[in-house]
Amino acid sequence: MMSDVSVKGTGKQPAGIFYTTDGVPRQRRRTYWRDAVAHTFGAVDVKLAEEVFSGTIHASPTGRTRGVTVDSEALQTVRTPRLIAQSTGDDHVVVMLLSSGLARVEQDARDAYVEPGQLFVYDRARPMRLTFPDTFQTKALVLPRHLLSLRESDLRRITASPLDSTTPLGNLLSPFLSRLVDTAGAYPQHVGDLITRNVLDLLTVLADERRGGDTTGTPSAARVLLMRVQAYIDRHLADPDLTPEAIARANQISLRYLYKLFQSEGTTVRRWIQSRRLEQCRRELAHRDAASRTIAAVSRRWGFVSAAHFSRAFRAAYGMSPVEWRYSAALERRTHTSPTGRLDVLLTAAMPATADDATVSRMPRERSWARRRALRDKTPRYDSVSSKVSPPIAHPRTSP
Repeated sequence: MMSDVSVKGTGKQPAGIFYTTDGVPRQRRRTYWRDAVAHTFGAVDVKLAEEVFSGTIHASPTGRTRGVTVDSEALQTVRTPRLIAQSTGDDHVVVMLLSSGLARVEQDARDAYVEPGQLFVYDRARPMRLTFPDTFQTKALVLPRHLLSLRESDLRRITASPLDSTTPLGNLLSPFLSRLVDTAGAYPQHVGDLITRNVLDLLTVLADERRGGDTTGTPSAARVLLMRVQAYIDRHLADPDLTPEAIARANQISLRYLYKLFQSEGTTVRRWIQSRRLEQCRRELAHRDAASRTIAAVSRRWGFVSAAHFSRAFRAAYGMSPVEWRYSAALERRTHTSPTGRLDVLLTAAMPATADDATVSRMPRERSWARRRALRDKTPRYDSVSSKVSPPIAHPRTSP
């Protein structure tokens, strides 16, 4: 019987199903790994080497699709007409990125070799053969067929036809698919569905290109162009001269069409730039390695010219100042790492003494004391002998 391990989401590994040969007895490892591959990718004949040494599969849901990462030694999977006829409820299309190793994919009268960085599509509704001659890693998105707005003839045009990451579409789809699979299971279904829609749109544009049709002006092409523009913005966030005019010029579109692209997302170009800059600043301020950098330096690093404007925008977006955010993030780190849980240690480490953090020392005494007392009440106390966590102190309320 096939067994698997369900894992809860963590900061490093999203929720999902995890198969590994680690801990499986040597004599059972080959059978276990064959079953794991077949269980993940549908009814397939799996051919393996005489001895299997190691392999892992991590499958996580992302909306109505599934993200799957496979690390394995050499293997071959074959989907035959007999297996297809016997399968029920297995009407899926697989978009696969080869991260390392080599591969060969055969379907729809095409026989293609795949190199690292390339991605390809295959349809589980038709016979196919997939061969990995050596150790490899793949990242795949398993899509229910009905989500694709493609005719049968259009889908056949893109199967077993590797897409290089150096092409305009591949340059968007390859890194996007990789990040999507890595973070699969880390967000709720409706968010996963929205993210997956980008992959579906890219596949639609790919099919249109292979058919030789004009993709200009179609909804899918517009979304692909928006993703390209957003990727350009992310690469140039640190440039204080990043303006809508510069973005339109670099992407060879009119300023009016650029505004229209972001209007369809319910935002503006300038708001999008600011939100991405704020998010990068927020992440950096929470990171331990950035503790020695001033808040002003962090804001300048991500394209903010005015420290005052940055502070106002940060508070409007997150409900607290950059100083308070850095303080709370550092306090959280120390709460989880301090062996004693002493409040004075936590407060000293959490409050960096940088020039632009001097506003903290000017907080009204009453407000500062109230905040410290609230933090003390929420901070677990540790028994110095048993190291057991004591409940927070309960302060009796007094009648007014």
